Amino acid sequence: MDNVSRKQKGLPYRYDDPALLGDQHMYQDKMTEYNRTMPTETEKRQQLLKEVFAEIGKGCTVETPLNANWGCRHVHLGNGVYLNSNITFVDDEHIYIGDNCLIAPNVVFSTSGHPILPILREHHYVYNLPIHVGKNVWIGSAVQIMPGITIGDNTVVGAGSVVTSDLPANVVAFGVPCKVVREIGEKDKEFYAKGRKLDVWE
Repeated sequence: MDNVSRKQKGLPYRYDDPALLGDQHMYQDKMTEYNRTMPTETEKRQQLLKEVFAEIGKGCTVETPLNANWGCRHVHLGNGVYLNSNITFVDDEHIYIGDNCLIAPNVVFSTSGHPILPILREHHYVYNLPIHVGKNVWIGSAVQIMPGITIGDNTVVGAGSVVTSDLPANVVAFGVPCKVVREIGEKDKEFYAKGRKLDVWE
């Protein structure tokens, strides 16, 4: 089986195979062009976002700089997604982010990993697994999301977490490694942060 087929099947493959490079640098160029735009160039930025991402919904905001192995060619955004500055997508596989997600600065989505066996790393083997983030998820600053992870709808991931296993919907989770701390519930209708009472909830 050649490296292209191995990659498509999620198997370890050699990343230095020229057959895998394709138009990677072209996509990176397009992302770099977006990063060089001015905040006031709203129409140009919106047009470039359609060219940069695999899919992008309505009402998305993407702060710069934006970093990605494939220039976000394999990143799919739903509607109303907010990406803060210095997001990194290791997008050798597809990354799906649902509607109304909030992604804080310095978050890393990594679809790629290297085998533990030393001889395989020495021979440039890598593997890729997709990442799926549900709707209305809030991911805090400097979170690291590992290959193959799924995060359920409405979940909050605390700052600095390293997400090494799937997270269900409607929970608060944080830590290294990231663990579920509690479910989102009635308390969250009364308080918005550390005993601070909500005054907007009806």
